[in-house]
Amino acid sequence: MVMRVSTGVPKLDSLLEGGLPENSVVMVTGGTGTGKTIMSLQFLWEGLQKGEPCVYLSLEEEAEDIKADGRQFGWDFDRYEKKGMFRVIFHDPFETDVSSVLINQIEYIKAKRIVVDSISMLGLYMKDKATVRKQLSKLMKSVKNSGCTAIIISEIEEDSKALSRFGVEEFVVDGVVVLNYLGIGDEANRSLQIRKMRRTNHGKDIYPFKMTEAGIKLVGNPSSPPSLKIK
Repeated sequence: MVMRVSTGVPKLDSLLEGGLPENSVVMVTGGTGTGKTIMSLQFLWEGLQKGEPCVYLSLEEEAEDIKADGRQFGWDFDRYEKKGMFRVIFHDPFETDVSSVLINQIEYIKAKRIVVDSISMLGLYMKDKATVRKQLSKLMKSVKNSGCTAIIISEIEEDSKALSRFGVEEFVVDGVVVLNYLGIGDEANRSLQIRKMRRTNHGKDIYPFKMTEAGIKLVGNPSSPPSLKIK
């Protein structure tokens, strides 16, 4: 029996046999403006509503900017930060080992959910793909040993057919969710695709979603494959 962790995104859990596999590391990837940060914050907000401490490690944006993003959707992360249930920190990946910084924060509040935004920043400080893969594998191992369920954000460059910036990230994670954005005139069409999810008979289609006042919400009635019994 695979334990599941709710994503917080309406209708998405039903495409994942109930949610993300517990103690897994899932990459949310996509181009600019696709909703990667919002989906990740929505995942953490869901955890906080369930009484689960959470950590958001930003390698690019300042902590106040991240919390401001959440406030647009009514997510008051400051309230949980004051309670000691939430930590959002900015860290320069060039300064010290990211894995050590993350584990210290996880242990400090006994976190159950974490987000790393974005792992693409790690690769910019490394000389080749082999080094990127090695460091990512180290980070993944640290997260799994902590007992947390994690989302890591990656980026896809415009017009690229790859799933990530360096082409290795998708091979070291347990799952990959790709967010797409297509702007036509004054309208914006967004969709997601579950490209990979270990231990899960997940939905295989491309699913449209909207950015609402309450965050990301899948539209229509997405259907998932029949549930499999996983031993």
